[in-house]
Amino acid sequence: MNASALKEVSAERPPLSDIKTLRQRAREHIEDGAVTAGYAADRENVIETLNEALATELVCVLRYKRHYFMAAGIHAAPVAAEFLAHATEEMAHADLLAKRIIELGGEPNFSPDGLAARSHAEYVEGDSLGSMITEDLIAERIAIESYREMIAYLGNRDPSTVRMLEEILASEEEHAEDLSSLLKGMKDYGKV
Repeated sequence: MNASALKEVSAERPPLSDIKTLRQRAREHIEDGAVTAGYAADRENVIETLNEALATELVCVLRYKRHYFMAAGIHAAPVAAEFLAHATEEMAHADLLAKRIIELGGEPNFSPDGLAARSHAEYVEGDSLGSMITEDLIAERIAIESYREMIAYLGNRDPSTVRMLEEILASEEEHAEDLSSLLKGMKDYGKV
């Protein structure tokens, strides 16, 4: 099917641009990088929201790392391994968010000043293996709700950011399921 036939197929959707128009628009505002005239979201608001998500991921990394090192007891080894794996994955999420912030023309905020205030999740240390798992599960549930809200807010106005957030959301849901299983296992053995 050629481009002109494709343009006529759907009267409900906006027509596709011709090649000359696409090339012309690509040359306009070239300093904006990946953000073209077709970007429909409020870029500054998206950057601010992504920086809050970045802070959340960084707080989660710090909490998981502390829990990894502080895990003690007969059941600690597999739980500590899970904490370390989650810390590594949360750092990967932070990297994705920082990269997207830059793509949108913003600056990722890695400043420790106000990190906890920017984060959706709290930094709670926990004083036992069970309380550590519980606090991490609460933080994951907060992250899940935050990402769901961000995805719904963006809708189809920023498909690239939405795809990234959906990927992170899936990982956070997996983390929550892992932690829930660990917590249930500890309760079954009377360790919580």
